[in-house]
Amino acid sequence: MNRRTLAGCLGAVLGLLGTTAAGIAHADTLDTIKQRGKLVCGVSLATPGFAAPNDQGRMEGFDADICRAVAAAVFGDGDKVEYVPTNINTRFQALQSGEIDVLSRQTTQTFTREASLGLDFAPVVFYDGQGLMVSKSLGVTSAAELKDAAICTLPGTTTAQNLSDFFGKLGAKFELVVFESPDENRAAFFSGRCDAISSDRSDLASIRAVANNPDDYVVLPETISKEPLAPAVRQNDANWRDIVSWSVWMLMAAEEKGITQANVDEKLKSDDQEVQRMLGVADNLGEMLKLDNKWGYNVIKSVGNYGEVFDRALGEKTRLGMTRGPNTQWNAGGLLYAPPFR
Repeated sequence: MNRRTLAGCLGAVLGLLGTTAAGIAHADTLDTIKQRGKLVCGVSLATPGFAAPNDQGRMEGFDADICRAVAAAVFGDGDKVEYVPTNINTRFQALQSGEIDVLSRQTTQTFTREASLGLDFAPVVFYDGQGLMVSKSLGVTSAAELKDAAICTLPGTTTAQNLSDFFGKLGAKFELVVFESPDENRAAFFSGRCDAISSDRSDLASIRAVANNPDDYVVLPETISKEPLAPAVRQNDANWRDIVSWSVWMLMAAEEKGITQANVDEKLKSDDQEVQRMLGVADNLGEMLKLDNKWGYNVIKSVGNYGEVFDRALGEKTRLGMTRGPNTQWNAGGLLYAPPFR
């Protein structure tokens, strides 16, 4: 065997060992969480409707409840969560390094993020799209009218590329004004430093909600991109990915089956065999995830179903005032679809 062949063989062996070691390093997430006694969940920096502390310091919001659902699946207690605020630039590093167990932070699932960052995405929890918001005083009713506009945004997102694509098709120019933090970004927009602010439409609703007078601002009708928002976990731990994924699907399936936080105890007596499997009355689905067989019951008892989570955090009766739109059940014209529990 010549030196080149020997070197190639050694390189292949070392590469295989490295891959195996990485798999082993990430394959004990559930055990680590159980030993720690709590789930560590990465969320956004005080984003109303998604993750923000209330007056008592309790974290509330759509993304926060996704964390609670996973904690309930693992511990039977949705409050066994430590929330770690992450920003746009550090969110993926926090997950890669093991600082957090799951990222639940208005994060768009993309090819490059999943293929190149060592991440696996769980199911989409919110189908979103990028939009633009302006002050009503600007007199603009369409994004197409924002030629040569100064637009506020954050770094480390797909926002700039989406804006370039949108205005490029119009043959128009714009000025991108980038700020490092959400607070700076919002303040610059509200002070009139920018003509518009661009982000996911859900984020724009959150920004508008904290304005001194939300009625002074309007989100323009155009949606210029697809932004499927999903939780993320590290690669090389299939069991942990399954736990997070099926906790999300449990919320969706519960709404489809009419199971709520209030009636879940009554539903334990349901004749629906799939409901029996979901709630741990029949079969042993929990064992397959290395969880208690009542993990699904615990998820719903802790946070309710998907519709309850949405309405409580983002719905039309909240200050964000969002409609379900594409985040409606598949059998009502939306995109939410949970695989069968069987």
